[in-house]
Amino acid sequence: GQWFGPDSPFGGYKESGLGREHGVQGFEEYLETKTIGLPA
Repeated sequence: GQWFGPDSPFGGYKESGLGREHGVQGFEEYLETKTIGLPA
């Protein structure tokens, strides 16, 4: 068999290897774009 580390991406579309969890897409689920204003 194959060994996969606990931080390996999994999920995605069938066997495409495009991971959703633990990959970039999984990380982006926790991000939110925010606009802040700073004094000039």
